[in-house]
Amino acid sequence: MSSDQFTLSVIIPAWNEGDYLPDTLASLEHAIQSLPNEVACEVIVVDNASSDNTRSIALSRGACVIFEPERRIARVRNAGAEAAKGDGLVFLDADTRIRATHLTAVVAGLRAGLAGGGVPIDFDHLEGALQRAGLRAWNALSRRAHWAAGCFVFARADLHRAVGGFSEAVYAGEEIAYSRALKRLAQHQGRAFRILDIQPVVSSSRKITWFRPWQHAIVLLTFLFFPWAGRFKRLTWFWYHRPHDG
Repeated sequence: MSSDQFTLSVIIPAWNEGDYLPDTLASLEHAIQSLPNEVACEVIVVDNASSDNTRSIALSRGACVIFEPERRIARVRNAGAEAAKGDGLVFLDADTRIRATHLTAVVAGLRAGLAGGGVPIDFDHLEGALQRAGLRAWNALSRRAHWAAGCFVFARADLHRAVGGFSEAVYAGEEIAYSRALKRLAQHQGRAFRILDIQPVVSSSRKITWFRPWQHAIVLLTFLFFPWAGRFKRLTWFWYHRPHDG
């Protein structure tokens, strides 16, 4: 990539995210202000047929808003990438807050030749040793296996296109397949797909609040024994159902 001008596209999939999107965009705006002058940044919010004020919030904060009706997170991420003009892409969840160091590290990594990667994650509210142990286990696995958490994934735009984007054959787990595909391509090109050694981004713990421990256990066991479960929307309810929606 050129050592001069560089454009970063931050893509935020959003379905009824009016409660969380303002804080995410505020943290993103602060991070963008810390980027070098030669780095431009565009923010794309992909409205996944929201019925709340998600769209108006995004527009009021200066984001580009596009509409994607299909309720499949891989399709929503890909729709944002298709509209993006950046040399680098960041896929950021609408309930995830970042710091300036995250964007500066991504830009530095991509300009230095990284294919892409992810970052450690944290949650805004955890209760008990079991939840904290689970988070530590994920961050260790993520770093060891080079699997990016879906709340913050980044990639060179040309390599995103080269691997075909996120697999739309699945309803969940697309970030793992994406990480693997980018890692394979990166190795072929003498590059790396890396989990950055940086402070974690902070996501909401809403799923921990919404669902009981036995429900989390069911999801874990389902995907442990049936890795293909992500291909079926009924088996990926954990990612698409919100208890207050009925």
